[in-house]
Amino acid sequence: MLKNKTIIVMFVLIVIVGTGCTKQEEEPSSDNTEPTTENSTDETKQDESQTEADNHPSSEEMNVENISLPSTFEALEALPAGEDAGPVYDYESEKSTSEQDKEIAEHFSDLPFPEDKENPTDQELDYLYREILKRVQLDFQGPEKLMKDLKFQSLGNPDIEDSRYQFKEQLNVVILLDASGSMAQVINGKTKMKAAKDAISNFLNELPEETKVALRVYGHKGTGSDEDKKMSCRSTDRIYGFDSYDADSFMKSLNQIEPAGWTPTGLALKEAQKDLSAFDGSKNTNIVYLVSDGIETCDTNPVQTAKKLYDSKITPIINVLGFDVDGEGQNQLQEIADSVDGIYQTVSDENELMNELEKVNEIADAWQDWKEQGMQSIDLQHVSNELDIFVYTTDEESKVVDERTRINFIVNALNDYGHISNESRKYLEEKNSDYHDWILSEIDTFEKELEAMNDKGYKEAVKALEEKYELNVDE
Repeated sequence: MLKNKTIIVMFVLIVIVGTGCTKQEEEPSSDNTEPTTENSTDETKQDESQTEADNHPSSEEMNVENISLPSTFEALEALPAGEDAGPVYDYESEKSTSEQDKEIAEHFSDLPFPEDKENPTDQELDYLYREILKRVQLDFQGPEKLMKDLKFQSLGNPDIEDSRYQFKEQLNVVILLDASGSMAQVINGKTKMKAAKDAISNFLNELPEETKVALRVYGHKGTGSDEDKKMSCRSTDRIYGFDSYDADSFMKSLNQIEPAGWTPTGLALKEAQKDLSAFDGSKNTNIVYLVSDGIETCDTNPVQTAKKLYDSKITPIINVLGFDVDGEGQNQLQEIADSVDGIYQTVSDENELMNELEKVNEIADAWQDWKEQGMQSIDLQHVSNELDIFVYTTDEESKVVDERTRINFIVNALNDYGHISNESRKYLEEKNSDYHDWILSEIDTFEKELEAMNDKGYKEAVKALEEKYELNVDE
């Protein structure tokens, strides 16, 4: 994405620089002389000066609201992921660090830089920092996310009153896998599609034999061209299930699928409801995982469709995994998960995808234990709260480090290529460090409070969390 945007920015600059020459070429002088370099240079300088002027923030833009940073974790959590929330550097690229620095500086050249580069005001630099942060903002998640994780990990616990989280006679797991063209992108030497195939097959191989599984793919036909959009947006197929997992049969079906076209996420959710129509929620524990690497591109209303599936007699648990997804995709996938009280998690590679799916294996093992013990209520808290707390805080702390590092990379590139002074770079780096130290302190406080609640039972812990953070999470 960064590369494409860089090309666009460079193209626009070329067009601006060439405007004066083009006009004179269309209206040549009578003596057929070439336009003078001096005139062309003057016009270019004027255009560049105008571009720089357009980037300078007005006093209205630099108001308190636009400069201030979040002061509570809840406010931080409410911020949408930025359009450039992905990694700043491509560590697999053959380009040198200096080449990528140049691309970064060009990509972020539209930021609101101070009018006087050598003598900026603190207000101008604070506004610039806030605008950089908006572009790379990560999806921090607070106590409600952890509560959803605890609830999902405690599936089957008799203290959970929501019937969809209680074990029934049959456990069914459905995976909806994005097979659109973007899944051909490479991560750690594998395409996203290959990585997803490997993670899903390994996950299914560990499920108890009595678990029924199904895999539905979408966006696997046609291409990403406008001519193929109609066909691609109608493409979704259940390629396996509902059956107990058979590795040979499953892989034979899965290996026929390659990333291809557009992304009809809503269509896949709609068809998943048909797939599960025979598995009434009163006798079946139904779990649906939506795995996607980006936004829906076919106008199939994924949020509305997910809510319809959630509210049906199937009563499924619906979780969403964003696989190496950009900021826009994170925001939409989070919205889908929120609409069905599900968990959303961004995963960056095959290992992280596998780790998320492993949670279902643990639940399936607990379901099998429950069945073998004569369908009687037992203590199913096999995953300790302590582990959940550790995983949650580690994930959030990792986001802090990533976001702080990305902003420092950007600030240094902007300094190296003359957009800001060395003194401004130091100011922004210090501000960046202070801000992310504050986030780390919030996470540390949250972790200590959660550990203090760790001795409580599920119901008491949820009540304490709701009261402490004024949450309203219905069971």
